[in-house]
Amino acid sequence: MAERSFKSEVEDLRKGDGDTFTGEGILALTKALLENGVGYVGGYQGAPISHLMDVLADAEDLMSELGIRFEANANEAAAAAMLAASVHYPIRGACTFKGPVGVNVASDALANLSSSGVTGGALIIVGEDYGEGSSIMQERSHAFAMKSQFWLLDPRPNLPSIVKAVGDGFELSEASNTPVMLMVRIRSCHVTGSFDTRANKRPPLTVREALANPRSDFNRIVLPPMSYVHEQDKVKNRWPAAEAFIRDRGLNEIFGQGGRIGMVVQGGMYNGVIRALQRLGLADIHGETEVPIYCLNVTYPLIPSEFLNFCSEMDAVLVIEEGQPAHIEDQLAAFLYRAGAQVRLHGKGVFPMAGEYTGQVMLDAVTAFLRSAAPEMLPAAIRAPNLVKPKLPDLTKVVPVRPPGFCTGCPERPIFAAMKLVEQELGKHQIAADIGCHLFGSLPPFEIGGATMGYGLGPAANGAFDGGGVRRPISIIGDGGFWHNGLSSSITNMVFNKSDGLVLVVDNFYSAATGGQDVMSSRAENATKATQNPISEAVKGVGVTWVRQIDRTYDVPKLRDTLREALTTKTPGPKVIVASSECMLNKQRREKPLKAAAIKQGRRVEAPRFGVDEAVCTGDHACMRLSGCPSLGLKHTGDPLRDDPVAYIDQTCVGCGNCGEVADAAVLCPSFYRADVIHNPGPVERWWAGVRTSIIGRLARRRAAKRLEFSA
Repeated sequence: MAERSFKSEVEDLRKGDGDTFTGEGILALTKALLENGVGYVGGYQGAPISHLMDVLADAEDLMSELGIRFEANANEAAAAAMLAASVHYPIRGACTFKGPVGVNVASDALANLSSSGVTGGALIIVGEDYGEGSSIMQERSHAFAMKSQFWLLDPRPNLPSIVKAVGDGFELSEASNTPVMLMVRIRSCHVTGSFDTRANKRPPLTVREALANPRSDFNRIVLPPMSYVHEQDKVKNRWPAAEAFIRDRGLNEIFGQGGRIGMVVQGGMYNGVIRALQRLGLADIHGETEVPIYCLNVTYPLIPSEFLNFCSEMDAVLVIEEGQPAHIEDQLAAFLYRAGAQVRLHGKGVFPMAGEYTGQVMLDAVTAFLRSAAPEMLPAAIRAPNLVKPKLPDLTKVVPVRPPGFCTGCPERPIFAAMKLVEQELGKHQIAADIGCHLFGSLPPFEIGGATMGYGLGPAANGAFDGGGVRRPISIIGDGGFWHNGLSSSITNMVFNKSDGLVLVVDNFYSAATGGQDVMSSRAENATKATQNPISEAVKGVGVTWVRQIDRTYDVPKLRDTLREALTTKTPGPKVIVASSECMLNKQRREKPLKAAAIKQGRRVEAPRFGVDEAVCTGDHACMRLSGCPSLGLKHTGDPLRDDPVAYIDQTCVGCGNCGEVADAAVLCPSFYRADVIHNPGPVERWWAGVRTSIIGRLARRRAAKRLEFSA
């Protein structure tokens, strides 16, 4: 069950010549693929292009009508390997995945693809997420493009430019026999706009037709001596062909004319630059600019003649390139040096080396450049030497920090509560984490888990500690990571090396961290994918003998006892606990509409809610240290004899019961209670509710009458 359905929007993908499409960037990308005769598409979900895979999945029927093969790949390496179909056949293929993380996972396949070269157009849509709220290490895909010679497109973030880039990417790939990366940032993926559509195009050669007439060419096999020829072909043929195509087709753009200063900008940063110039009164809302801009919709390879021609009459040029190393700035500096040009190049001197180029960062850097190179262009108020900038408030002192955390009712929270209880009993263990929601367990209040080395590599990250010792190492991995890479790279590694460690597989039925897509072990029925393949059976299949399956993670005592057994058993070899419960976020997405419909139809619906009896609560807050649920907070009782606040459960409670389970397992105060909210109750239930209310009312009045009151 994906985070969002695009079934309604997918119908707009059928629009043809002369129509207008309005929607998000990810939908525009899908439409562009269909218009450009793609023959097959694959990928792996992950921010910021998670929804692109969801759109493709929802559009699978439409793609089948056009003879397009769609593959939801197990990981990015599998997605990149699909592009082998374009090596021997003139078929356009595309795959998509998260930015540098996906590129890193797929690097072996991508390197081989680039070495052999392609016959059909091969496009890798990379969801570049440097800065802008990224959830990963801060890297860029640019270095890989340079290392393996992929041409890298970075279109301006508007729908017409993005759609054009898809067609340009396929044609550039075919013209130079080289795979192309199309980089789309978070803002590009989710920008909304319109563009004129063309009719969808059936691929001239489908993969089914290609299969009927197999081809092979040993010259494209990546083995010596062919691999040496590939390297020469890259430099002597493919690179010049790419430069000629980029130059002749005008893929890069120039805005504004003349002037003694200019700017060179990555296409994806263009909107931010124009906004900064607008704020300085040097550009209008239509993008007309007084400062000439050389917009690099292709950031690799760079075209020396284009750049040198752009700045031939200029005194100074500002290069706007996010992140580091400054690949573009350094290469442009080399062009100027070799040409003997006297143009002064500015870049990281005014821009920060790292971090997101927000609107304010962009404005400050552009202002600093203009102050140095062309102060007369700045507004008088800014040009004033004694200008005092207004002091901005330090929001870190006002706005509380909001680290990521588990959702209300998350079934992973009780797993960490059980681990904390075992830790108190057996002592602290070496724990390796993994990519996924369960990584939040390393944050307060649990503070369990440390290093994380990659998706599916949690158990492998503990490899150095698996030689035995006082306490067994523990590694945590999710079901998404397990099927992505964990079974082959982590579990089999432990079996082969006779590890004595414990692996805790957090199974929430989906690849929840990437948007709730189905995986091999999902419990749902999926018409186009094979689900319901148990993780416990998979680990047994590769040789793990000590396996425990827990089908309700909210049973904290059972989890605690199973963890204790795994950490103390004398049985040799790896130990695996599969802790399964459905992701609460997906469960609510599935059940809430059904409940709302049932209530509207007048059917009886029972919804559990939990609360805290403030008269019983001791106020020691141990429940929060072992739960951390967002719905569990504090409140003052109003009792002048009780200064400390007591625990309190707010209206966001989803009735998972974890708070009560934790209180029971940890032998905390028995202050938690359950109340069932009944919608559309029957006659008998309404009568009993009246009786209870009457009795409780009488008892309350009698108690109030006996209470001593003191007046001032």
